Amino acid sequence: MLAAIPYTTFPSIDLGVVSIRTFGLMVAIGVMVGAVIASRLGERWGVPSDDTIGLATRLVVAGVIGARLTWVLTHLDQIDSPVDVIAVWEGGLQFSGGFLAGILVGIPTFRKWSRATRWRMLDGMALGLAVGLAIGRIGCYSVGEHLGGPTGFFLGTRYDGGSTREGPLRVGETIHNTSLYEFLFLLVIAALLWWILRQRPVAGSLIGWFCVLYGVGRFSTDFLRAYDDTVLGLTGAQWMCVALVPAGLFILARVRRSLAREGAYDDAVAISAPYTEESSESTTG
Repeated sequence: MLAAIPYTTFPSIDLGVVSIRTFGLMVAIGVMVGAVIASRLGERWGVPSDDTIGLATRLVVAGVIGARLTWVLTHLDQIDSPVDVIAVWEGGLQFSGGFLAGILVGIPTFRKWSRATRWRMLDGMALGLAVGLAIGRIGCYSVGEHLGGPTGFFLGTRYDGGSTREGPLRVGETIHNTSLYEFLFLLVIAALLWWILRQRPVAGSLIGWFCVLYGVGRFSTDFLRAYDDTVLGLTGAQWMCVALVPAGLFILARVRRSLAREGAYDDAVAISAPYTEESSESTTG
């Protein structure tokens, strides 16, 4: 091994009079940035910013609860008291549970929108989610979560000290750090989604590509994790990806085709149209 990335955990940021938990700070920043991205794109497609922010708030609350419950159920050996169940500021959120909880809570709102608006808003949320998740992975990196085994990979991190959520680790040991890997491929996904958006695509394009790209990336990196529980050799997130990738391919191959026939492109004419099912019907009638 010629080099490795020095890695010392930084679970808190000391500001003198107060100490801020890095994980909670990064998750909060990720949520805010993701919500702003989705709301700005929602306005572009005729959905008021307040509506998007309200939906995003409900999705985040449901997502955090679902992500924490899933993590607790798969890490019972790390739960020593009732406080440990709710201690999200220490880390411990599992994306698969949060993603599914968010979908369930969002369904009533999605059903109120016209079909084209529904898929456009999912596109906006996909871009916001990619950026927000990338920022959140900095929090995971800070507390020593999602660690793997020894490696000679050039992006391996050399553990130089600090408390970790997983381990034990030896100082000087170079390991896979999937929080770093996921941060990097989420940045790539966000850049690709932004590029696709600039091409004024058919509605559903961004969410379809997000499902495929994130699903493949996350399925792959989870094999490197050394401390996650598995069922039939796969982590909970990998089982989610087994459904996520085909869903994305279906959106790209079938849903986009039907939306293209309806003229649901990202253009000024479509953007100016009413966004509810009722108003859409009155416009076309």
